[in-house]
Amino acid sequence: MGVFFMEAAKELKPVTKHDDQTKHKNAFQKLISWKIGVIPFPLYIALSIIIFLSAYFNQLPNDMLGGFAIIMILGIFLGDIGQRIPILKDIGGPAILSLFVPSFLVFYNVLNPTSLDAVTTLMKTSNFLYFYIACLVAGSILGMHRTILIQGFMRMFVPLLAGTIAAVSAGILVGLLLGYSPYESFFFIIVPIIAGGIGEGILPLSLAYSHILGQSTDVFVSQLIPAAIIGNVVAIISAGLMKKLGEKRPELNGNGRLVKSKKDDEIFNQKEEEPKIDLKLMGAGVLIACSFFIFGGLVSKFIAIPGAILMIIAAAAVKYAKLLPASMEKGAHQLYKFMSSSFTWPLMVGLGILYIPLDDVASVISLRFVIVCASVVVAMVASGYFVGKLMNMYPVESAIVTGCHSGLGGTGDVAILSASGRMGLMPFAQISTRLGGAATVIMATILLRFFTS
Repeated sequence: MGVFFMEAAKELKPVTKHDDQTKHKNAFQKLISWKIGVIPFPLYIALSIIIFLSAYFNQLPNDMLGGFAIIMILGIFLGDIGQRIPILKDIGGPAILSLFVPSFLVFYNVLNPTSLDAVTTLMKTSNFLYFYIACLVAGSILGMHRTILIQGFMRMFVPLLAGTIAAVSAGILVGLLLGYSPYESFFFIIVPIIAGGIGEGILPLSLAYSHILGQSTDVFVSQLIPAAIIGNVVAIISAGLMKKLGEKRPELNGNGRLVKSKKDDEIFNQKEEEPKIDLKLMGAGVLIACSFFIFGGLVSKFIAIPGAILMIIAAAAVKYAKLLPASMEKGAHQLYKFMSSSFTWPLMVGLGILYIPLDDVASVISLRFVIVCASVVVAMVASGYFVGKLMNMYPVESAIVTGCHSGLGGTGDVAILSASGRMGLMPFAQISTRLGGAATVIMATILLRFFTS
């Protein structure tokens, strides 16, 4: 017996020694083990130096190569830091840092013209934002179960409508308490927040306001953008808090599902083997996503419906009718996973650089202005939560999707959903943003003309 224990002790010795070695790594070994995102720290530093020197000496390519280099190196870092900072990580830290740190860099002229030109080429000329959204919409819809998809689309309109009414009511009431007239609160704070973003909401609104009120469009753009930005920040924080609530209260959390049902639970909880990544099918997924986006733009020329909405409808119809082979759906879904996991934070860096003008925000910001903006978004999210609960929807998901009606359009959707870890809700978020935004712009234009005539 003694011999046995001696032999056993001998067998255990190497394991213990290995653990000691692991605990007592030298400085270089520890440095190698550190990572920024998925990139080893020394490699990240080396890549950063290359990109910095290239930008400093004006050798950064003014194309997608240079644009991706800038947004990737910043996005990986800011996303990683945002996930590590206590408290901030629970309220959408990666999204907040990825949007606003680059905006500060632009405001203080840290990024030189070469870097800005490269990012502009990627984001505006190449339209990377819409490519990203197209991949997420097509992939998430085609990868979703048909029953869950249809039930979600049918039920989400009620929380959206209720949320809009609650937002308008809360904004006007809080505005009155803080010294704003209903006219000021509605047209210059509430409407910009729920108008569907800058390109699809604020710019058309500015043109309409300019035509009706007889002032320059630029004046109204600088007045309207700050409300949208602040509203989006509050929506990001709200989404992060909803995610935390869902983790603490599992009965409120659909983990990306909108509608409650036993059948859906059975479908969702089925443990299927994760399919192997097929790079060729992902390539086909790119073509499918682009084709859905182009189709939406084409049809929108003939009917007065935004192309983004038509893209969603087309993808949902194709999914419901089973018109695509399963392999093509698989490719689009794998592409969606790749895009959402790899490019979310870098994309928001690009959006922060180009679409978050801090000088405009600083010119109109005040405590009462922020409070009114916050009341609009909080009322919308709270309404989505409680109405969703009444309609047999998961309150967390319902609140998050309803909250997507506030802020910066597709930009805001990406930020809000990433903060909540629910990028699969992108189709529903786009419906909330695009339909809700278009309806808001039309209604605000009609009402402004009525009140000023």
